[in-house]
Amino acid sequence: MKTETELVARIDLVLTRLVKRFSPDIIVIACNTASTVALPKLRGKIKQPIIGVVPAIKPAAKLAKTKYIGLLATPGTVERSYTENLIERFGRGLNENPLDWIKVGSSDLVSLIESNAFSGKHFPSEKLDLILQPFIEKGALELDTIVLACTHFPLIIDELRSKLPHIKNWVDSGKAISSRVEFMLNELGQNSPNTICHEHCAVFTKEFSGESNCVDKLSNRAIGNELKSQETILMKEGLSSIHIFNVSN
Repeated sequence: MKTETELVARIDLVLTRLVKRFSPDIIVIACNTASTVALPKLRGKIKQPIIGVVPAIKPAAKLAKTKYIGLLATPGTVERSYTENLIERFGRGLNENPLDWIKVGSSDLVSLIESNAFSGKHFPSEKLDLILQPFIEKGALELDTIVLACTHFPLIIDELRSKLPHIKNWVDSGKAISSRVEFMLNELGQNSPNTICHEHCAVFTKEFSGESNCVDKLSNRAIGNELKSQETILMKEGLSSIHIFNVSN
């Protein structure tokens, strides 16, 4: 696991080079952990508008009607002072209904989702039970709202609802981010039929060392020594192209 300093340096390197390569109108940092550590530095050096994804603490606190409220995130997001500041400013509820936060930080859940969410196989129920146990221990009447503070987690919302049927409110920042992107595109005059891009590409960044496993999974075919080049473009159904962009070059 990277330290906070290493993570900021990595995000800075990747984003700076991708901005130079693709010149986007707007940038979305679609990761809570990355946003909570790197936004100030990135906004200080990149001219394009940057939208960060941060835990939806404020709207969740307004919805919660019980004593406890949950935060499901990665360990980095849970431990970040940025997150704690959001809770202290917006997440303590009202005087008549003060809120205590149950925080669960799990890297294992991210790995489970990446390995199983799209495999067509049965999601590993027992492992999910262990991760969610802190939310169960408080009891059905003491918890009604959980913040999903990782962009992976809404992908398994059906599994989460099945495991925690007493939770009424599952709150993530997806709709707020999409609304913010639409607003900023309108401000820039980039949200009309004449300006919207009708071709799409996915860009995956990785520091390659001769291994092609991640690319093989994406393309369903070996590409061998092609990884030695600066950029490999692979055709993929549903996308104009997939760019494997080696930012370390």
